[in-house]
Amino acid sequence: MARRDKPTNVLSFPTPGPLSARPLLGDIVIAYETVAREAVEQEKTLRDHTAHMVIHGFLHLIGYDHETPDEAEVMEALERRIASRLGLRDPYAGEAAGEEEEAGELNEGHVDTI
Repeated sequence: MARRDKPTNVLSFPTPGPLSARPLLGDIVIAYETVAREAVEQEKTLRDHTAHMVIHGFLHLIGYDHETPDEAEVMEALERRIASRLGLRDPYAGEAAGEEEEAGELNEGHVDTI
């Protein structure tokens, strides 16, 4: 469970209890101003970036996280696969190996599970 004292683009609030026993998965809150700014900065459409935030938040609700490099790799692969099946661009396209540290910082802000 990550807690960060900085602006974020999406927050996930899972319903307490085991995933299989939840009548609702939880809530996803998207910070419009932050997502809109990021979309411009990352040269993405607002639609695609918002969809990515929903995908990312949903994965947090069902138990995925990106606190370690291994967790981030698994989660990002799922995000890419889901985005592709929805006809969206790769949400991490353009993140070259040299930009890895900056990309990791961007990913850290994607979802804070509270």
